[in-house]
Amino acid sequence: MLESLTPGQQIVKIVNDELVALLGGEQRKIQYQSHPPTVIMLVGLQGSGKTTASAKLGLAIRRDGHRPMLVAADITRPAAVQQLQKLGLDNQLPVTIPDGKAKVAQLCARGVVEATRLNCDVVILDTAGRLQIDEPLLEELRQIRKATTVHEVLLVVDAMTGQEAVNVAKGFDDAINVDGVILTKLDGDARGGAALSMRETIGKPIMYCGTGEKVSDLEPFAPDRMASRILGMGDVLTLVERAQEQFDQKKAEEMVERSFAGRLTMDDWLAQLRQLRGMGSLEGVLGMLPGGRKMIQQAGAAMPSEQDLGRMEAIVLSMTMQERRHPELIKGSRRKRIAMGSGTTIADVNRLLKGFEQMQGMFKSLGGKGTKGVRGKARMLRQLKNIDPTQLGQAGF
Repeated sequence: MLESLTPGQQIVKIVNDELVALLGGEQRKIQYQSHPPTVIMLVGLQGSGKTTASAKLGLAIRRDGHRPMLVAADITRPAAVQQLQKLGLDNQLPVTIPDGKAKVAQLCARGVVEATRLNCDVVILDTAGRLQIDEPLLEELRQIRKATTVHEVLLVVDAMTGQEAVNVAKGFDDAINVDGVILTKLDGDARGGAALSMRETIGKPIMYCGTGEKVSDLEPFAPDRMASRILGMGDVLTLVERAQEQFDQKKAEEMVERSFAGRLTMDDWLAQLRQLRGMGSLEGVLGMLPGGRKMIQQAGAAMPSEQDLGRMEAIVLSMTMQERRHPELIKGSRRKRIAMGSGTTIADVNRLLKGFEQMQGMFKSLGGKGTKGVRGKARMLRQLKNIDPTQLGQAGF
């Protein structure tokens, strides 16, 4: 036992180290080919989220500096091709779709040729699924592998299906040899049990995890970060990375200065809200903080939902430019107009304005007394402890 740790902390450290080892130790990344394109085939059952995962993976690969193309190889499920086309159009990802009555294997081969023509260095094949693993499904996947050189086979599994997800993974791996796993809907599986079982049973690395419904909500799977989440210690590194993607440091510093001067406007608040929503759901963001899950449980009904945040944004957008800069002007008739324009109630408008007023007063009092030095920071912390978090939480602050 280390002298700097308590027995409890030592046990947590041991468990954390073992969890990291169970989950794979090091992060496994896609192995890009020196002679592009790199062909990635996504496989899985219907409803696991393959089509959405294809677009999410395309965005993640593009963020790494590559040029992906999507191939709509699912001609079994109704509207699967149209769904991938829409996702590609919305996210500026090229998509190859079936033409005529060409077989799926031929379509995939044509997609690789098209990717070369368009200078795309990664091809993502969105293949068909079934309600269960059957021979026609597996034969179709084998035909694709014969017609095209596939470099990575990634199995897309719904983390919410529990032990059944492990059985599915074992079935696909035995039949076509899976290289890695994408776990979807991991935001709903807070403890990551599926991730533990998957790695231990089939011995294949989890490469990505879906953490939300947005196309940007796909993260490279990091065993050490998942172990930290399972133990309730949060995932601060991922939170920092998301914040760096969404927040402009210079603008944030300017906003802090205006806040302490008591000059924060509703436009500033709206910008903050949109940046926060860009990081994912509020529950997901809090879940990355140490003790965040406990905070969510304690907040209960006071925790604003995505729908609540959408209503708050609608309220601000229903204000005039003058009202956003000077919320104190918003009285009876104006509040009624804003409520009607945003499809909310006057009570919702009152709650938002009251929360904004409380926040303005808090920052102004902190800034007025100074926050520099040890004493200033201590004074600020004491004042923050006196703020009622429930009222601010209900107002979205």
